[in-house]
Amino acid sequence: MCSRWEEEKKEDGVKWTQLEHRGPYFVPLYEPLPDDVQFYYDGKPLKLSLATEEIATFYAKMLDHEYTTKEIFQNNFFNDWRKEMTSKEQKIIKDLDKCDFREIHKYFVDKSEARKALSKEEKQKLKEEADKIQEEYGYCILDGHREKIGNFKTEPPGLFRGRGDHPKMGMLKKRIMPEDVVINCSKDSKIPEPPEGHKWKEVRFDNTVTWLASWTENIQNTLKYIMLNPSSKLKGEKDWQKYEVARRLKDVVHKIRAQYRADWKSKEMKKRQRAVALYFIDKLALRAGNEKEEGETADTVGCCSLRVEHIKLHPRLDGQEHVVEFDFLGKDSIRYYNKVSVEKLVFKNLQLFMKNKDPADDLFDRLNTSILNRHLQSLMDGLSAKVFRTYNASITLQEQLKALTNSEDSVAGKLLSYNRANRAVAILCNHQRSTPKTFEKSMQNLQTKIDAKKQQVEEGQQELKKAEDEFEDTKDAKAEANVEKKKKLLKRLEEQLAKLNVQATDKEENKQIALGTSKLNYLDPRITIAWCKKFGVPIEKIYNKTQREKFAWAIDMADEDFEF
Repeated sequence: MCSRWEEEKKEDGVKWTQLEHRGPYFVPLYEPLPDDVQFYYDGKPLKLSLATEEIATFYAKMLDHEYTTKEIFQNNFFNDWRKEMTSKEQKIIKDLDKCDFREIHKYFVDKSEARKALSKEEKQKLKEEADKIQEEYGYCILDGHREKIGNFKTEPPGLFRGRGDHPKMGMLKKRIMPEDVVINCSKDSKIPEPPEGHKWKEVRFDNTVTWLASWTENIQNTLKYIMLNPSSKLKGEKDWQKYEVARRLKDVVHKIRAQYRADWKSKEMKKRQRAVALYFIDKLALRAGNEKEEGETADTVGCCSLRVEHIKLHPRLDGQEHVVEFDFLGKDSIRYYNKVSVEKLVFKNLQLFMKNKDPADDLFDRLNTSILNRHLQSLMDGLSAKVFRTYNASITLQEQLKALTNSEDSVAGKLLSYNRANRAVAILCNHQRSTPKTFEKSMQNLQTKIDAKKQQVEEGQQELKKAEDEFEDTKDAKAEANVEKKKKLLKRLEEQLAKLNVQATDKEENKQIALGTSKLNYLDPRITIAWCKKFGVPIEKIYNKTQREKFAWAIDMADEDFEF
């Protein structure tokens, strides 16, 4: 056990006694376009004021992105852009369709190509400059340890993208200034200096929180924080504790399940609703779904905020009984669509909850997240809907790995089993992605490699046959050695072909599923590390360098017998 995770504990709520850092690194100011790169309106060149030009470049850079083809993106952008224009510009620029950003777009494409084409020395020089900034701003002193900071740069201004069909996509993300930033550090530390000519919004000394700086972003009005890097001791401890809470659930989950099943028959409507919601959270890993301000953000819901219109009930469907068809937008406007056969009592209760209600009415009208979370907390200390997600995700991975792994397989075969187990979790948690733009092309490249390898295997088989025939004729040692050599070569080629085929299967099965979210946030890394140790799979085949740093605590702790 690594001593770093076991240093003396502080009193409750206190996260640190000493915190010193340089404050955030502000992204460089806008550099105007060269004179020969022009914006055209209605076919004529138009010189823009600096602020207007900067925002035009945000749109121009995204011309070949599907976002700029979406009407909602275009409208939000044009609205926000006009607000920043001079009155003279506002009189001229009245229609986005008459704006021609192509020359600006080409300028940035060329610039990016030129960057890729830099010599090794020039690239090295740029890397050294970035490293210097990292050295200066990327570390803090926390309780005597030098710890890495996660995101020490402020986000550059640009256009908000959002996920799914976010109603605010295309709006202007404003530049963060020192005047927007709250600094948090210890009283006796060297307080960070704001950039020249500026001052901080506020400096506080709050040792009950772990963030170093914060500001409010202008689009969703949410707080953004500068935090420690995931590999830091504080983050590692928090991560470890999260999985320990989920492991505690394992001991009481049977009791909780028996309790909510009994509550389906409760005389109190409130209890019945709570019990059905909890069944969904447990069985389908739904998120709880917090209350939101009207019109504040996208119309996304979770379990407690489901409306009647989000579910359809089918007594029979596709050969199954009591099927609930879910269709709603979840977190980040990702659509959740699922048909699930549920227990008869759950089905009957849902019919009851939907009776005499309009489509826009709440399904669980006697329930909200705080009621649910209070109830969960009473069942087990630290229990929340998210703990169920973590528990079900981790237990699913562990069970799938047991079922799918064949110890006789090659490392590539074992990795395919691992990804299949991870996929089962991603599907449970509804972690989707749209098929990557480069998918078709990279699949073609892979197919070309497979075809070439098949050709090599065929040639290898012919050569082996030839060598065997020769040995038949001559029976000499040299010919025998040649047969062995050709056999080895063929075996190697066949292994390479098998590996490529596994890759293709994996890629195809993976194209619309995001494995990363569950891998980094919902799966106890000790399950993976134990599996790697048990089956002789190098850890770096699953976790890259950054992820290995994040999960250093787990690599220290888990041996091959670890059970979640």
